Amino acid sequence: MNRTSDGPRIGFVDELKDAVSVRAAVLVIGVLALQLAFITSYIGAFHHPKPHEIPLAVVTPAAQITDQAVQRLSALPGDPLDPRAVEDEATAVRQIRNRDVDGALIVDPRGAADRLLVAGAAGASLSQALTEVIATTERAQRRTVAVVDVVPNASGDARGLSSFYLAIGWCVGGYLCAAILAISHGARPANTARALIRLGALLLYSIAAGLLGTVIAGPVLDALPGSIMALWGLGTLLVFAVGAITLAFQGLAGIVGIGLAILLVVVFGNPSAGGAYAYPLLPPFWRAIGPALPPGAGTFSARSIAYFEGNGMTGPMWVLAAWAAGGALVTTGLALLRSRRPTT
Repeated sequence: MNRTSDGPRIGFVDELKDAVSVRAAVLVIGVLALQLAFITSYIGAFHHPKPHEIPLAVVTPAAQITDQAVQRLSALPGDPLDPRAVEDEATAVRQIRNRDVDGALIVDPRGAADRLLVAGAAGASLSQALTEVIATTERAQRRTVAVVDVVPNASGDARGLSSFYLAIGWCVGGYLCAAILAISHGARPANTARALIRLGALLLYSIAAGLLGTVIAGPVLDALPGSIMALWGLGTLLVFAVGAITLAFQGLAGIVGIGLAILLVVVFGNPSAGGAYAYPLLPPFWRAIGPALPPGAGTFSARSIAYFEGNGMTGPMWVLAAWAAGGALVTTGLALLRSRRPTT
């Protein structure tokens, strides 16, 4: 028992209630759940990467031989490959650069050595997994395979992870900016004017963050090639999309909305982004949700800009635009409803 300056004694339970409110205790429990979800998501997604239906072009001199090769590769246990016949090597290379396939097997029936074309810039883990599968298959046929990287990483991007880290950095900035805007004057904007002001401030931040992130990854560190303007535009859209999502969640759930944004973007989005392990190497759940979340769409687009001349970006850009527009509409819509409620 403790005695206050006024005289009455306060027990430990009362001291505990004063020190940690029920609301704080609930938030701490929520943080613990979020932490455990973070651990589970990363370990669950990365602890046992396994190739599944990696798109592969197959080229041979004759249609009959091509069909046999495709059938043999399609029948591999566990379906690690998704082979499809193409006309010639030039077509195969074009499909790799267009991001239609992740590699190409060039079969030479006149000898015992074939060639495997890969795109190291699409992810070192992906090209390595594809090489291992093909090498094992070739050994079973008493053949050898030479690996040729037709889209290699830049010298400053040894493992091809710079696109992933850049996208994740932009995502972090997006939800932190939105969280700070909420802390400044309440998580829920009182009216549409304040909601629009927050969205406007977020847009200005996104423009600056997109440009500075691009400059650091490109000219400063020389980690990523590609168009500075295109990367700047991508960064602006990605930061704004994540920030708008966070503002929308805050409008729905108050300060708890920050945790919901972290759950979506960090816990679900980062492991499924195709960064450390490309989509074909992830478990089914993570492989399915990755392209639909901002980190995955951002990572894929950054790689496309840096190494693939922007090919294959249409879908991911629509994903980011939908998140940005949806977050902005929910934020302003909730503020409008709140401003129309009668005051008592």
